[in-house]
Parts: sequence; C-alpha cells; structure tokens
Amino acid sequence: MTSGQLIRQARLRASLTQAELAERVRKPRQQIVRWESDTVEPGLSTLRRLLRACGFDVSVSLIPYAPDPEREARLEAIRRETPKERLARLLNELES
Repeated sequence: MTSGQLIRQARLRASLTQAELAERVRKPRQQIVRWESDTVEPGLSTLRRLLRACGFDVSVSLIPYAPDPEREARLEAIRRETPKERLARLLNELES
C-alpha cells in the first residue's frame, strides 16, 4: 500500500472530503490531491499528521528487508534503456 492509498483510505473512512482534510492540516486541497495520487510522497511526520487528522495513526517498526535479486536486475535493465527503447518495449508489451 502506498502512502497516497493510506491517506485516501483514512480520509474516506473518516468521511472527509479532500477540502476538509486540507483545512484540518492547514494545507491547500491540491496538496492533498498530490499526496493521494502519489505524485508527491509526504515525509513520515506529515503522513502521521494527515492520518491523525482523520482519526487514525500508523505504527512504524523495523522489519528485515530481503532484496529480490531478479527484481533488482529487471529494474537495472530498465534504467539502462533509452527513452526510445522503453517506449518500444512498452508498446510491444501492450501488443502482446
């Protein structure tokens, strides 16, 4: 779950509009839109403030992270592609 999905879910459970949440945290409504759409990711303290404004909180704990070598290799291959190569690959995937 992304931070944007978490914010949206908390806001909807609290029966708040984006404008109402924005007013509670004293931010422009467009900022709420950017956070919910994952265009911009809020910092942890901001995320907690948003969730608390909706009547919720988030628990933070450290858990072991196990990297996925296959996923990392795929991402690295994509990073090395030129924009033209990425577009061609995506178009081929859509046609398949």
